[in-house]
Amino acid sequence: MPLFFSKHAPGPVEFLLVGLGNPGKQYENTRHNAGFMAVDRIAEKQHAAPLKRIKFKGTVGECSLGGKRVLLLKPSTYMNLSGQSVTEAMAFYKLPPEKVLVLFDDINLEPGKLRIRRKGSDGGHNGMKNIIYLSGSDQFPRIKLGVGKKPHPDYNLADWVLSRFTEQEQKDLSLALENAAAAAELIVRGDIDRAMNLYNS
Repeated sequence: MPLFFSKHAPGPVEFLLVGLGNPGKQYENTRHNAGFMAVDRIAEKQHAAPLKRIKFKGTVGECSLGGKRVLLLKPSTYMNLSGQSVTEAMAFYKLPPEKVLVLFDDINLEPGKLRIRRKGSDGGHNGMKNIIYLSGSDQFPRIKLGVGKKPHPDYNLADWVLSRFTEQEQKDLSLALENAAAAAELIVRGDIDRAMNLYNS
């Protein structure tokens, strides 16, 4: 086992937590990067090292969560190729989709709201679409973080998801990130029903 992992709980990685987003300064704190923000918040709360180590076409960190050894992953492939990074990490640790929690943005929910699902379709999200396509499975538990609807129907969707949050939305999102971290811990423990009951909007 690499030295990088030696200061953590013994034994293999049992769960993968993936936050979806786009790498690069120009995308920081945009709506589409809510998944990155959620994984960063989890790392912070668990006193994990910042996700700086490069592995599996992404940046990784590790923490103990819900009594399990968990790998935190932020793919560096850009959103629509997220599956390359996720499937590489899954193959390395021999993890089934049920042990891979994906956190990502949802324009159908207002900032501050969460929706937790046990599995399901990609819901039109390009990152999730690529993960399902490359893995051949839709059995991934997921936490969707609300980032708000387009201001009007003609607004370009790409422009919208790459826009930044208002000050109030940022406050609402911060609460959602706290709730997502708490929900992730329950899901890793195997208590997704409780997570859904407590945090689904």
